[in-house]
Amino acid sequence: MDELAAVLEGIWPRLSLAIVIAVALAAAGHAVLYRRDSRSATAWVLLVLLVPFVGAVLYAGFGVNRVRRRARALGLKHTHDSDLAARWRVEPAKGGTTTSLGRLSRLLDTVSHFPILGGNRVDLLADGDETYGAMLRAIDEARRSVSFSSYIFDADRAGRRFVEALGRAAARGVAVRVLVDGIGVRYSRPWITTLLDGARVPAALFRPKRFPFALPFVNLRNHRKILVADGRIGFAGGMNVREGTLRSLSPRHAIRDVHARFEGPVVSQLQEAIADDWVFATGETLSGDAWFPDPVEAGDVVARAITSGPDEDFETIRFTLLGALSVARRRVRIVTPYFLPDASLVTALNVAAMQGVEIEIVLPERSNLPFVQWAIRATIWQVLERGCRVVLSPLPFDHSKLMVVDGEWTLVGSANWDPRSLRLNFEFDVEIHGRATAEAADRLIDERTARSRPLTLEEVDSRPIPVRLRDGVARLFSPFL
Repeated sequence: MDELAAVLEGIWPRLSLAIVIAVALAAAGHAVLYRRDSRSATAWVLLVLLVPFVGAVLYAGFGVNRVRRRARALGLKHTHDSDLAARWRVEPAKGGTTTSLGRLSRLLDTVSHFPILGGNRVDLLADGDETYGAMLRAIDEARRSVSFSSYIFDADRAGRRFVEALGRAAARGVAVRVLVDGIGVRYSRPWITTLLDGARVPAALFRPKRFPFALPFVNLRNHRKILVADGRIGFAGGMNVREGTLRSLSPRHAIRDVHARFEGPVVSQLQEAIADDWVFATGETLSGDAWFPDPVEAGDVVARAITSGPDEDFETIRFTLLGALSVARRRVRIVTPYFLPDASLVTALNVAAMQGVEIEIVLPERSNLPFVQWAIRATIWQVLERGCRVVLSPLPFDHSKLMVVDGEWTLVGSANWDPRSLRLNFEFDVEIHGRATAEAADRLIDERTARSRPLTLEEVDSRPIPVRLRDGVARLFSPFL
């Protein structure tokens, strides 16, 4: 017995080492084979090899895309096999008000599974008082269905208003479905799903957190914010449900944001995005006239939904941004709370600026995520040195996501200019062609720039060395931010 124990005592360390090495090599090999972004793959391989066991565990928890595997197991297809193109589709050459925007439409035809559609009305909405009021009215006026998807849905004064409205809709026989991200639901207590259950509102979580101590920035989140009432009125943009956006309540941590209200054929594309996410989360298919009624013309705006995610819609919004920058001729205006573009987007911005296109980027003076702000300060020189103009908007924190090209094309939605939105999360944007919407977006941007100050390359370069070191360390983590 003593001899066997001695043998095992001699073998065990070598066996443990062999297992750790095998696991590390397997994790590194998986990252090399399946991580699409080379920067992300390199970072994971280094982590796995430098910290073998811990790195492999972290990669298994946060680096493996299980969404594709689950979607394939369910055999998912788009739930609404729409024939909208036969009646409402706009030819790419006519989708834009200029030839260059027509080229952008052709590009998006190849990367988005949605056609570009005419016959829409679009209204841009600012902050929570205006936006929530319109959304709550749509819920109260709904007669057949309400579908609602949000990344964050807090159980605060704003969230309780929505719970009450959704409960009233369910009580009068409206089919209601609410989807909240499994991480976003944890931003408040009690969870909003507890209140929805009490109001007898069907609700589900998108990829609920499985690890007790998982970071709040875990990958593959549903960052979309969409509401559809009766399949005819839709809302989408960057606005979560939080009382911080209700300026009338004088919240302690106020938030500025932008959303959009849609009517017309494009609303079916908003509905389809929610329906796909709902069937993924619950297995229930939303179909039929209650969810997808025949579209009715509501205006003359041309629009298209753009879904993006780490699965079949990989990098569609990134391609959209690159395409929009490539066709810009006069001016590009960008509002985003988080600005950590990859090398290709930096190059596209700089090339446009050097060709004489006015590039204006509006960022918050103070971010709600200090670590992200530090990384932005360490990388912003890349666009400043080539002539892009960066302005910083003062508090309240601006969470808006807008892009306007040449006063004729507008992009509004949930995606930020950072790796998390462009590669790791499920996002939803809408491209809108037309001067009226672009002018409305420009007015919202003008309100921000009127109170903003320019950020100069001299200011960035004059940061004290300790601050530059701090910001530089934050920059190293930018692929994960």
